[in-house]
Amino acid sequence: MTVVGVCVAGVSVGLFSLSGLGMDPFQILAHGIWRNTPVSFGTCYAVICAIMLVGIFFLNRGKIGLGTIINLFLVGYIADWSENFFGGIITGRDIVTRLLMLFAALAVMCLASAFYFSADLGVSTYDAVALTAAERTPVPFKVCRIVSDLFCVIVGGILCFVSDGSLASDGALFSTAGIGTIITAFFMGPAIAFFREKITDPLLR
Repeated sequence: MTVVGVCVAGVSVGLFSLSGLGMDPFQILAHGIWRNTPVSFGTCYAVICAIMLVGIFFLNRGKIGLGTIINLFLVGYIADWSENFFGGIITGRDIVTRLLMLFAALAVMCLASAFYFSADLGVSTYDAVALTAAERTPVPFKVCRIVSDLFCVIVGGILCFVSDGSLASDGALFSTAGIGTIITAFFMGPAIAFFREKITDPLLR
């Protein structure tokens, strides 16, 4: 469940990117930080994940495992393959096609996330934040996820705006945030909770 869930989540990331309707909330934050540093995006992203990994190690090291390793080293390559693969098959780029890709990617991502969350053999450093908050507080996971996603969108959006100097310049903010970002921020947490309750937790039992 862990391997399949994380790898399929990587496939959905590629499809999500291909839709061109906005990045997921954590990517918004990562791009916002990167645009205000002199290093490459790959280096910046690795540093952000490393810092979060250290934090999770001390707060809830049980969330670090096989799923974490796959997320760190394989998901990026799987996402690249997915985007190239589907990009060669899906030639249409009209708004209807892009919306279909977005909703398909979101559904697949939420189901895949539910698989490796239920397996409990390690999750990505960002996923561990909401899971840890839900375990340590009376707040349900879906609410913790919405809060963490909104935090990433707001802070990342502000950082993109600061790097631009204005909303109308090179479009850093608009090139990263979109309808897909908003949909993901509000609905991914509840959708993952739904899939866990109805499909993946019963399957594991």
